[in-house]
Formats: sequence, structure tokens, C-alpha cells
Amino acid sequence: MTSYLLNAEGRLHERADRVAIESHLSSGDFFWLDLHAPTEEDFAVLRDVFKFHPLAIEDSETFGQRPKIDDYNDFVFIVFFGASPPPDEDRLVEVHLFYSDRFLVTVRQDEAPACDAVRERYSKRPSPVARPIVILYKLLDALTDSFFPALEDLDERIDQLQDAMIAGPTDAQLNEIFDMRRRLIYLRRAVSPQRDLMAGLVTGVQELPDMDVEAERHFRDIYDHLIRVSDMIDSYRDLLTSAMDVYLSTVSNRLNVEMKRLTIIATIALPMIVISGFFGQNFAFLVRNINGAASFIGLGIAMPLALFVLLVVYMRRKHIL
Repeated sequence: MTSYLLNAEGRLHERADRVAIESHLSSGDFFWLDLHAPTEEDFAVLRDVFKFHPLAIEDSETFGQRPKIDDYNDFVFIVFFGASPPPDEDRLVEVHLFYSDRFLVTVRQDEAPACDAVRERYSKRPSPVARPIVILYKLLDALTDSFFPALEDLDERIDQLQDAMIAGPTDAQLNEIFDMRRRLIYLRRAVSPQRDLMAGLVTGVQELPDMDVEAERHFRDIYDHLIRVSDMIDSYRDLLTSAMDVYLSTVSNRLNVEMKRLTIIATIALPMIVISGFFGQNFAFLVRNINGAASFIGLGIAMPLALFVLLVVYMRRKHIL
């Protein structure tokens, strides 16, 4: 477990213990507590020190939820998603947030570069936190923007796959297409309800502590970014469908080429098979007519070659070769 505590002056304290948390909570000054890979002891702090509602504690311990906002009067519980770095399989990080005008507590299991970036921004240049909702906005904005690099990597990989499939389709490429489609489904399941959640905030359907008109403008910017992410996901799903069509078309074309080659070989071999079969069934003809090198070369070699040349000329005129 790793815990970071950012106080109202913008100063960062690593590995905040229970005593430090109780001290900041009793002071009444705003602070941000970030819990990465929390233990049972950390959840005990949330339960005994912060005295969060049991349902909120239960939700914070359970990962794999949909984005949502639950209001508990003195605080709100938020489930929000961002993108995580490789080698995370689904490229998603789920962040649980307890937010009020006195504190922000984030709980997560995976690496979250967005959380690290906001925290490092204050640690490098300590500055007082202007308003509690500013920290919340910056964190949600960073989590939302973290989708863009992940989707750009996906876009670049799709282009590479399409070029590679034209050069030579393989089963590994088809498996990768299905893997990326599955990854996009995971992203869509997170982004679509997250976009609707943010729409509720900017339209006033849901309220946050310390929310005002200026804060709504900032959250509207997050909503706009989520719309762009959602549109990009839909576009890349279409691109993967096109890539699948390219793969199937390339495989079909290559199969047709191979069938054409086999047909040509069979057609060229046909007269030779007929001639050899004729002579094989007419041994008396061979005894009477093949009586020297000239007749052997003429009937056994020259005639099949002549038929081969005639077939090639015929196929070229018919644009088969």
C-alpha cells in the first residue's frame, strides 16, 4: 500500500499514517488523501476515522463498478475511470473518490498516471489549494485526458495491422484484432456512463459540494472531452471492422491465387497425363513406332512440349496467365 496526503498549502506528505490523517481531519483544513492498493487497515481508517457510510465503504472495497455519484449528505462517493499504462490488459484504472469541502480521498488498485501527475504538479511547486473543487476538477480532467494517449496508441497499431495484413495475413493478426475489439468494449462500458454522469453535473441534475457557475464551466470542459473520447472509440470500432474486412478479403484473394496456380498446373499436366496414359496402354504401338532416338524424342518429348506451348499461348490470349 502507498498513501499520499496533500494538505491545503499544497505540500505533499508520503505514507501518511493514521495520526496524520486524524490531525488534518480535526484541523478542518482541506486535504487530499490518495490510497494506492489499500489494505484492510486503510479501509478501517475510512470506516473509523472518516466515519463514512457503510454502503460507501462497501462500494469503495468493490472494484468493477459503473461510473456513478452517490450523495451521502456530508460527502459524495464517486466512481470514475481513467486509462492505465501497459501492460495493463484492459488499459483501465478505476478510482473511487470520497469528496466534500473538507477532504478528497481517492482509492485505487491500479497504477494511475493521472493521479500521479496532479500530485507531482503540487509537489514540484507547492501552492495553496484555492478551492476544494479545483483539486477534484483537475483530477477528473487528468483521468479523462489519459484516454487520449491510449486511444492514439490503438489508432497507430490499427494502421500497422492493416499494412501488415496486406503484405501477408496471419492468425496472430486476427487474434490481435479481436483483442483490440474487446479492449474497446471495456473502454466504451466505462466512458459512456461516465459521459452521462458528467452531463448530469453540468446540467444541474446532480450537485457537488462547493459547486458554482465557474466550476460548472470547468466540468463542462470534462464533458466535452468525454464526448470526444466516446466518438473516438466508435471510430476505432469501425476501423477494426474495416481491418477485419481487409483481413478476410486478403485471405480470400490469396486463396484464389493459390487455386488459380493449382488449376494451371493441373491443366498443363493434363496433356502429359493423357499422352503417358495412351502410350502406357498401347505397348504394341511403342514396339512398332519407337525404334530409335529420333522417334522417341519426337513422340515422347517434342509432342508434350508442343502441347505445353500451345496451352501457354492459349492461356495468355485468354488472360489466364
